[in-house]
Amino acid sequence: MTNNHEVGEVSELPENFEELKRAVNRTASWRERLDAVNELGNYDTAPTIKLLQHALTGDQVFQVREAAYRKLKQLGEDAQMPAKNKGELFKGLNKVLLRIKKSLPEGHTFEQFKEKLQKTRLDIYDTYEGNKGAEFDAWLRGIWETPARK
Repeated sequence: MTNNHEVGEVSELPENFEELKRAVNRTASWRERLDAVNELGNYDTAPTIKLLQHALTGDQVFQVREAAYRKLKQLGEDAQMPAKNKGELFKGLNKVLLRIKKSLPEGHTFEQFKEKLQKTRLDIYDTYEGNKGAEFDAWLRGIWETPARK
């Protein structure tokens, strides 16, 4: 293993390490996880590298895994580029979305459906928003427009 340390890397734990550790594991916000990964990548320590490896292998959002990969490579660690997730990221996703759709009044709007999903299943909303990016609304609208089976 070779270490190609960049200027600006610090070899001691950040003062806010515990906060960053919590942020990397926060399921409700992929953006907070991404920010934490980017900040952790500035510190060349065993605990920060371990957290980056955890994000690389365990995060559901591709952008977070990709950032962890890039930071690990910058720190000279051996890491494999993560693959994009295919298929359902949550078991029974269609049933959950159908249940939310059916819980709304007849004639509800797409925005009401989207808001209810965000309020009731922020984990699903956040993960798919992170993975789908700009295509998220079109993907969710497609599900909303699909007729509900009675």
